[in-house]
Amino acid sequence: MSSAVVQRSFVASEATAAEQWWLVDARGETLGRLAVNIARILRGKHLASFTPHALMGDHVVVVNAAELVVTGSKRTTKIYDHYTGYPGGRRERTYDEVVKRDPTFPLREAVRGMLQHNNLGTRQLKRLKVYSGSDHPHEAQRPVAVSFGECGEVVRL
Repeated sequence: MSSAVVQRSFVASEATAAEQWWLVDARGETLGRLAVNIARILRGKHLASFTPHALMGDHVVVVNAAELVVTGSKRTTKIYDHYTGYPGGRRERTYDEVVKRDPTFPLREAVRGMLQHNNLGTRQLKRLKVYSGSDHPHEAQRPVAVSFGECGEVVRL
């Protein structure tokens, strides 16, 4: 005598996830605080149907990334480094040097560090679009302007 197992709890999947586009203005925002909130949206943690193993998050368009604020002496003391793979190939740059070369890099790197370090995190990071100025080519997706409250809640503008 065997009976069929009936699944009673709902598990969201990528096929059932509705994609939303958000527009975030980074002017005057603190780098780390903004990165935390963007990472939450990319992962989908702001949704009631959050599923850790599925691509549930939304798309985020960030404008004015060149006008981010860092606190303290991070402009001169924060170091971004990478290793080329060759002996003596460690390369170091300060925050100011990195911003001079690419103003979007610090925000993208901060968000990348807060996502999962696997294929899912790579797919989530591809949904982040960062622009140094106020212009962006995503008007056709009709992104919703949003800011973040004190506790990180999404507040539509």
